Amino acid sequence: MIMPSKQAPPSGVATNFRWIVVAMLAAIILINYIDRSAISYAIGPMSKELNLSDAQQGMILGAFGIGYAVTTLLGGILVDRFGARIVLAVSVIAWAAATAFVGVASSFIMILVARAALGLAEGPMFPGQTGAIANWLSGRERGRALGYSLVAVPISLAIGAPIVSYLTAITGWREMFVLLGAISLLWMPLWWILFRNHPKDSNRVNEAEIEIIADQETHDRDPKTPVVERGPTSWGRLLTNGTLLANYWAFFVFGYFLFFFMSWLPGYLEQTFKLSITSVGWFSIAPWLAAAVALVLLSNLSDTLLRLTGKLRIARSYLIAATQALAALVILPVAFTNNLTLALILITIAVASSMSANAAFYAVNIDVARDRSATALGIMDFGFAISGFLAPSLTGWIVGKSGGFAEAFMLMSALAASSVIVTLLFHRPDKA
Repeated sequence: MIMPSKQAPPSGVATNFRWIVVAMLAAIILINYIDRSAISYAIGPMSKELNLSDAQQGMILGAFGIGYAVTTLLGGILVDRFGARIVLAVSVIAWAAATAFVGVASSFIMILVARAALGLAEGPMFPGQTGAIANWLSGRERGRALGYSLVAVPISLAIGAPIVSYLTAITGWREMFVLLGAISLLWMPLWWILFRNHPKDSNRVNEAEIEIIADQETHDRDPKTPVVERGPTSWGRLLTNGTLLANYWAFFVFGYFLFFFMSWLPGYLEQTFKLSITSVGWFSIAPWLAAAVALVLLSNLSDTLLRLTGKLRIARSYLIAATQALAALVILPVAFTNNLTLALILITIAVASSMSANAAFYAVNIDVARDRSATALGIMDFGFAISGFLAPSLTGWIVGKSGGFAEAFMLMSALAASSVIVTLLFHRPDKA
């Protein structure tokens, strides 16, 4: 008697609704980053109308991070407890209201409160994304799915500047914020109608696709590695596991690069090369577009390496270490060059390499702590929020003290090098 193979293909043609879920996540991440970065382009006319001082402007720009640091951790706990469907729905409604409230604010205090509220509302976004992908994608597709959704971050930074600037020019900054809030709300009903926390609860998924999604642990690991049954992931494990701690630190460094270039790339180009603000806008697009391409390519590479080797160390850890090493190497010469073309080439490579392993960072939380992946992401994103405070403020202090950006670039190179060392020494997801 011939026994049926465990790897026999499921009967019927599998649906592909899991990729619709990924597309919905990418859409809201795109909206998310445009909403959170819009203040950078509105702060000028806003300050003129409300007579804001430089200190008040800085407080408004930083208020988002205060709220975000709190709820990105809380959001992860809530997603693991209640699921991504309700948490993201409530989050989007809240941030749409907070965004629109900026447009009707009439004082510094009101805008400050609105920005802090936006941070509070947007905090659960990425824990929700992680929780959804953990349930909807198999291990062998997870890196690609994370990459396809996270690519919305650099794309939004590339297109956000012209979109927000154009809306502000034709409608005014107040109307721009109200419009962005309304656009955010359009996504929520689609999410509520189409998404369910688990594929088995969706009537848009057939049994063949559920079998594909369930095919995750057995075939994604080195067959020579013994299977270890794990109990529920504890807080102690989330806060002491070497792989997770290394992942948190490397992601903090990634965040430092991201927030540095989000905040200071225009200022660096203006101050160092005396470019006009219009020219700066166009020059700023190339690094983010390169990052989008690199992120998609390396997300696919991560899944390919996992299929070929069965080793998470190769598919995740080495990929993170290699990309951060490249970022450390190419950002250092920027500190010493006065050539615009060379500086832009090096910065583009640094931005693309630092962002290209973004999906791998996210995937490790699922690989190591699948039952509490959203909470692990929340902890990781808390460090990311701290980098959002440090990168702009520390760079401003360095530039004010030294009169240039050389020391700021050297610090970034050192941070990236530290993440490489920590990753190679402690980042071992196969043994975690």
